[in-house]
Amino acid sequence: MIQKQLLAVAVVALAWSRMSSGQEPADPPPVYKGRQVAHVMSFRGASWLERDGRDGEEQTATLLDKMGLENGQNVADIGAGSGYHSRKMARRIAPDGTVFAVDIQPEMLRILGQLAEREGVTNIVEVQGREDDPFLPEGEIDWVLLVDVYHEIQQPEPMLAGILESLGPGGRVALVEYRLEGETARHIKTEHRMSPDQVRSEWEPAGFELVELWEELPSQHVFIFQARTAP
Repeated sequence: MIQKQLLAVAVVALAWSRMSSGQEPADPPPVYKGRQVAHVMSFRGASWLERDGRDGEEQTATLLDKMGLENGQNVADIGAGSGYHSRKMARRIAPDGTVFAVDIQPEMLRILGQLAEREGVTNIVEVQGREDDPFLPEGEIDWVLLVDVYHEIQQPEPMLAGILESLGPGGRVALVEYRLEGETARHIKTEHRMSPDQVRSEWEPAGFELVELWEELPSQHVFIFQARTAP
């Protein structure tokens, strides 16, 4: 069983989000399909991920309600950072479900582990990811969640391939990105926002099918993808 096999795996989560309180790397991120990839948010910005008022700003409960998480599911939180969403999802799929919290920064995963222990959340597996591999179990994940992180992934193509391989039968992806168009996310830097056309141009060639686009959140798109079915 995945939970028993991986609960011993070292913890970690990916600090892919939109702002950093630390200095950005000197080397510029790549350009992918005409889009400027954003710098990865430093673990020094973890307190911003846990800020007061985030639930209200982003309506996190609405997002998780619409995902319909259930006890016993396997869920991956890619770019988990401090575990803000991981901890909430873990409670919803407990006692038998597992959250795989993936992050490329071990410092973030240490923060995540400390917060989960403090709150008594025990069904999170911390996964040290790489820029080109989420290291998720193949064919076993019911939901993959990426919140304000995909725009920071430095190597999108291998990451998308890894996400696709991780999906189990009926598995879905919830991709959350601030809106590039309109006025609702003007407070966010341009490279940390995406349009539906940008997202579809990158995800659909990678083998995903957009099954729903939610626009209920105040300033973010929510794209629901599944593996593309054969014609």
